[in-house]
Amino acid sequence: MLNRLLSGDYPRSKVLAVLLMACLLGLAVAPFAFAGVKALNVAAKVLVFVVLVASFDLLLGYTGIVSFAHTMFFGIGAYGIAIATSRLGATWGALAVGLGCALLLSLLLALAIGLFSLRVRAIFFAMITLAVAAAFQTLASQLSDWTGGEDGLTFKLPEWLSPSFEPFEEEVLGVLIDGRLITYYLLFVTAVVVVLALLRIVNSPFGRVLQAIRENEFRAEAIGYRVVVYRTLSSVLSALFACAAGAMLALWLRYNGPDTSLSFEIMMDCLLIVVIGGMGTIYGAVVGSVLFVVAQSYLQDLLGVAHEAASGLPWLAALLSPDRWLLWLGLLFVLSVYYFPTGVVGRLRSLRAPP
Repeated sequence: MLNRLLSGDYPRSKVLAVLLMACLLGLAVAPFAFAGVKALNVAAKVLVFVVLVASFDLLLGYTGIVSFAHTMFFGIGAYGIAIATSRLGATWGALAVGLGCALLLSLLLALAIGLFSLRVRAIFFAMITLAVAAAFQTLASQLSDWTGGEDGLTFKLPEWLSPSFEPFEEEVLGVLIDGRLITYYLLFVTAVVVVLALLRIVNSPFGRVLQAIRENEFRAEAIGYRVVVYRTLSSVLSALFACAAGAMLALWLRYNGPDTSLSFEIMMDCLLIVVIGGMGTIYGAVVGSVLFVVAQSYLQDLLGVAHEAASGLPWLAALLSPDRWLLWLGLLFVLSVYYFPTGVVGRLRSLRAPP
């Protein structure tokens, strides 16, 4: 059963297996184990990034395609939910229409980009996708009648997903069950299903061909595989999963705007997480997302505690100032790349590799 769920792609490292199990259990019990709104928001953000980064890794890590248009599909998914619920009302039908239209638009755009641009090599394709993503972000800001412009859209969700929905009068394990909690577990189940689906894809014959193309596309073409077709299919699948991640973000925030889902910073975060977790490993998206989002969310708080503890040494207190949290985050990233050049997952797996 486990072999089928993981598609035969076991962690291949006891430490990695424990780390993945800790991530899974931590996210599963986060609403009950960690008090406060911030902890739940961080856990939800991790789930969104797991899906987004895993879909990007399918493109970059398994197919070898460098694309900067990934956040465009992420934004399409978020805007699909936002626009549909704003126009059609807070119903399940509106959510279905919004998600369906967003997936269809993502499919068409990914297909167009793939067919017209994937014949372009390396950095030239990356620049084309960057231009397309920038144009889409500008378009989203300009179409204020539909997207709300720079102010974005705030919308309501069906009753079951509304924070005011409380099916039980008494608390369960010390936590009041409400629509917010139901939304969180909807995101959790979606993230688990997507990760398992991507494991199945990358470990299928199709996934093996993608890896062959990544290693040497000329040789893959020579033995009979249509490289353009496989690269286009990989681009389309990656776009659809990224669109689903955007829909997850919109459901959680109940708001979407250009800076929320189309920001270039999100693209940079994806690249950082892929490098930290390990390219070409779906498990790397899980581990990298947890490490990066938790560090990004709590590093400033930890520096605040360290700053107060070092108040007797002015130079050290200044260095540990919470205002310098980006400096320390960058330092942690440099150290992670230095000590884990193949990512956390790649490094842990190599420790178990036979000599």
